[in-house]
Amino acid sequence: MEYDLPDVVRVAADGPVRIVRLSRPDQLNAINEELHLGLTRLFPQLSADPDARVAVLTGAGAAFSAGGDFDLLDRMANDVQLRRTVIAEGRELVLNMIRCRIPVVTAVNGPAVGLGCSLIALSDVVYMAESAYLADPHVAVGLVAADGGPLVWPTQTSLLLAKEYAFTGARIPAARATEIGLANHICPDAEVFDAALAAAHKLAELPQQAVESTKRVMNLHLERAVLATIDFAMACETESFDTPDLRANVDRFLKR
Repeated sequence: MEYDLPDVVRVAADGPVRIVRLSRPDQLNAINEELHLGLTRLFPQLSADPDARVAVLTGAGAAFSAGGDFDLLDRMANDVQLRRTVIAEGRELVLNMIRCRIPVVTAVNGPAVGLGCSLIALSDVVYMAESAYLADPHVAVGLVAADGGPLVWPTQTSLLLAKEYAFTGARIPAARATEIGLANHICPDAEVFDAALAAAHKLAELPQQAVESTKRVMNLHLERAVLATIDFAMACETESFDTPDLRANVDRFLKR
């Protein structure tokens, strides 16, 4: 099957496994408008691929994703229509990933920040490199965290821990992420992708209908929790773009 995606989201076949790479390595796979749209379109296409049984999601280069591109945040603060479009895509992306037919095994090859962290939270099995970490700095930047991380973390770890990491945006090292239930396995950096790929192939060998329906059974819990909160969260994030805190933080970053 041919995938209709921008070049910044690359899909390759390895038998029944689809290897998906976020591909802005020179920008540490920061989420710009093109990558955001590509990720939104990705998961329905994975579901529609009749030969796909499992996906492996990873980043090209040294990072999984450095989070939101500040040029995009600047444009969203100044362009209400762009803001509405991207935030609507964010809602669609979250639900598309939750509803994806096939299991998503993620190889966190480096820092996973912001929306990158959200992709980890929405994955089915997570392998983290020893040097990798998670962080969701939405609140620290001045945004309501509406698209993954804190939206999903209360279903995966304690509410107290979810609040602490959402409020502070503090880094969650691989060992800590595994300890508190935000990742499954830690691997040496050079081995994380191979470990995730091997796990994906093992899943692909299991009975297909049983795997996919079991994933759906469990993700129905996740989807119901997300649907209870996501519209409020998205509306609040939209308001965040008009706050002086967000404007000051974006200006500070762009001046670096």
